[in-house]
Amino acid sequence: MNEVTETEDQPHLLLVDDDPTFTRVMERAMSRRGFRVSVAHSADEGLALAQNDLPDYAVLDLKMEGDSGLVLLPKLLELDAEMRVVILTGYSSIATAVEAIKRGATNYLCKPADADDVLTALLSKQANPDTLVPENPMSVDRLQWEHIQRVLAEHEGNISATARALGMHRRTLQRKLQKRPVRR
Repeated sequence: MNEVTETEDQPHLLLVDDDPTFTRVMERAMSRRGFRVSVAHSADEGLALAQNDLPDYAVLDLKMEGDSGLVLLPKLLELDAEMRVVILTGYSSIATAVEAIKRGATNYLCKPADADDVLTALLSKQANPDTLVPENPMSVDRLQWEHIQRVLAEHEGNISATARALGMHRRTLQRKLQKRPVRR
């Protein structure tokens, strides 16, 4: 397998997402597609990276600890109005899609999205309104399940800390965790 050598000639992609597994997988996949990838796990970290090494493209998670991708988006576009930015979210709604596009996003993608989806969104001339929000978005129960899992991971599996962060009783959380994951 040929290893891709990073050069200044490669298009630079800034990936800002607080999910370390997602960023690791996406960084690898986009590197294989010819991008030089910088990864940040918060909006502040992403802005600092962009100020130090201006990216051509950016993929921003909508919902992160601290500032959201919607807050970071105009700050990145102030650095370079030609930067192509895609907002990526597991919490899709028409309202956030419209807001992202109004703030200057090139496109808006719903998770789960793979590297090919991201590449297509980054390179498209403009957002396709028909694909902004999927026809069958995740159910509220599935969104809740995924949010609980994310908060649980942030608290390293500590049920009590997770329950406090979610504002629910520990036993209620334990009951929810004993159930199987809800289908989309």
